[in-house]
Amino acid sequence: MRVLFVTAPFRSHLYVQTPLAWALRTAGHEVRVACSPRLTEDVVRTGLTPVPIGEEVDLGDLMARSEPERAPAAPAGGRKSHQSDYPLGDPTAELASNAAGWRTLFNPDSSFDDLVAFAELWRPDLVVSDTFVLSGAPAARRVGAAHARMLFGADGLGQLRTACRAQWRAQGSDWDGVDPLREWLEPVFGRFGVEFDEEAVLGQWTVFPMPTWVWRPAGIPYVPMRHVPFNGPSTTPSWVYRRPERRRVCFTLGLAHREGRGHGVSASPREVFEAIADLDVEVVATLAPGQLPPGLRVPDNVRVVDFVPLNDLLPTCAAVIHSGGAGAFAAAVEHAVPQLIVPNVYWSEKWWGPVAMASGLEEQGAGRYVADADGLTGELLRSELRRVLEDPAFREGAARVSEQSAALPSPHDLVPVLEGLTAKHRYPA
Repeated sequence: MRVLFVTAPFRSHLYVQTPLAWALRTAGHEVRVACSPRLTEDVVRTGLTPVPIGEEVDLGDLMARSEPERAPAAPAGGRKSHQSDYPLGDPTAELASNAAGWRTLFNPDSSFDDLVAFAELWRPDLVVSDTFVLSGAPAARRVGAAHARMLFGADGLGQLRTACRAQWRAQGSDWDGVDPLREWLEPVFGRFGVEFDEEAVLGQWTVFPMPTWVWRPAGIPYVPMRHVPFNGPSTTPSWVYRRPERRRVCFTLGLAHREGRGHGVSASPREVFEAIADLDVEVVATLAPGQLPPGLRVPDNVRVVDFVPLNDLLPTCAAVIHSGGAGAFAAAVEHAVPQLIVPNVYWSEKWWGPVAMASGLEEQGAGRYVADADGLTGELLRSELRRVLEDPAFREGAARVSEQSAALPSPHDLVPVLEGLTAKHRYPA
């Protein structure tokens, strides 16, 4: 069969899709990856075939101009967030705010036209869309293909839709008249002669590449899959393989905020360095030059590197500090490394993975939700890091979580499942 993946304009999202795309390809299926022009070369470097859609955009500039002034809602009483809290306040207003951002950042009008045109030429049997990219549904419907979503973290969109429908029912409203997504997308879908409905938003099923204990809303058909972390084309320096003389800790801020030029509030290298400067550990900080504040002194026990493949680095680590990125989380789960998560504060970003990962890890005894980035202090991080390093229960919890994850279907195992679902859901256009 022919499978068309549709990815968001971040390497981190592409890399979540890559192992499944390659599993399908090595099983003999044809695969293409629709992407923004800025991601074309990154798709090429995965060995897959790109299909550029939409006009070129300056993602960093758009993120800067679309960044909201207000801070995201937080639970009352100063407690840490839990994924089940989302959305706080008015879900329809939250959906409208997110929809405006998705439209600007990920879904230019031309991307719908380009993807539908390619689908009509190539005739895919299955379209697999990133949850942020909404052009996959009209392309699939136009040619009678099956349509699935693939998550990269928590199902924030599923939560929003569930909460909005409950709000609309409680208010006795006709959801057709108050749905921000319908208001935006129904005219777009109409251009191609296809209907907008709930299935167009959430897919006929959703590939969920997360451990089963990561919170998600009820009533949505999920297909679980083990996230096999992919680091992209890279080389590994020889020092990574040498046994460290002291316990090694990784600190990474991930790929997405490098590409978006670091908008919002991320864990500060200054606070991290303050926390670990006199601890008996070796810290490997994977930071691009622009992520280090000018004049910041790097402690003697810190090695700053631009990039190291986490699949090679984390097996040598006693802990990892990160912002809740899908790649770092998956690699730490695979290699049974306790995690300390400090979610970034940008728009509603923390609700699309970091909070679900952090609160879930705490519940599993495999890590700590330290604080949101705007509440982080060096003293707090130091205390939490010492706790994770000194209490063997965290290593035991991480090993248990790793075993549970390894029992989930691999991308290879998922191929016959997707073949069956495609045969069930596709129809003659």
